[in-house]
Amino acid sequence: MKSWEQLREVQPLAGKIMMNSFLKNRVSHAYLIQGTRGTGKKTFATMIAMTIFCPNVNKIEPCQSCHTCKRILSGNHPDVHWIEPEGKSIKTEQIRALQHEFGYRGMESAKKVYIIMNAEALTVNASNRILKFLEEPEVETTALLLTDNGQSIIPTIQSRCQILELKPLQQKAFIHRLMADNDIAMNESQSRLISALTNNISEARILHEEEKVYDIKDVVYQLIYQLIANYEDRYLFMHQSYLPKVKDKQDQELGLDLMLLAFKDILNFRNQRVEQLLFFQSNDGLLNRAIERFSEQRLLHILQAILEAKQKLNQNVHPTLVMEQLVLRF
Repeated sequence: MKSWEQLREVQPLAGKIMMNSFLKNRVSHAYLIQGTRGTGKKTFATMIAMTIFCPNVNKIEPCQSCHTCKRILSGNHPDVHWIEPEGKSIKTEQIRALQHEFGYRGMESAKKVYIIMNAEALTVNASNRILKFLEEPEVETTALLLTDNGQSIIPTIQSRCQILELKPLQQKAFIHRLMADNDIAMNESQSRLISALTNNISEARILHEEEKVYDIKDVVYQLIYQLIANYEDRYLFMHQSYLPKVKDKQDQELGLDLMLLAFKDILNFRNQRVEQLLFFQSNDGLLNRAIERFSEQRLLHILQAILEAKQKLNQNVHPTLVMEQLVLRF
């Protein structure tokens, strides 16, 4: 777990806001922590909870080693309540149970913290209950609402929270971090590829260790070769070679992300932006063949088709049908 100083290095504005709030003893009763996946929302929430409860705080830094900190880190502190979606939504019953729990004094202090993960999943009724809870807490309470999309939170809740906007991590810094981590052991090429897919260190480690991303990259590479060398057989290749290796929805999403990177590389290579290549190496002979085959207009058309395919997957269109339609548009 990072310190506040380390958090401020990767999230300067949000880190500074929270550090000043603790130093001046002006912690808000509610925070809306928003940022894309991998920006550290859960880390921020956990650090806030530890700073509130840790008995050994050094100025604003929790010790992270006492019994209290360890229980918060493990999600087992009786006065820190985590709420996550049940299925696709956070239901009224979950908020009602939280309100009932908060009707009692904290078990170990007068304070309580509740952390709502994926707050955009609150139903309308659950949002209204949270709103009432924000306005009339029965004990000394700090609310932390975490979301990928702050605009999906109803305005009345937004107006009652201090907003912490977490910015995406800088890619160069993340690449360096991946390469410097001896537990991950990525080379530069792998780090550049993985950093384009996630800026979450845990997800990056999983992607690298499972090696599925590299297998799917290989079959995407083969698909592009097929489009150049045997264009008329692209539909057959999709069924005989691509789909047997890229089977479930999660793999399909990863495959489409890698396709986006590949065709962006071809577009960047065409426009002589070699330093931006993520999928190919600059000396890959297939790149020269690709820019002969694909005009800039056609590359833009393909990129749009891939984005539309990603949207269809999210709308639960059958993955095989999505890929069949996509390859015919190439």
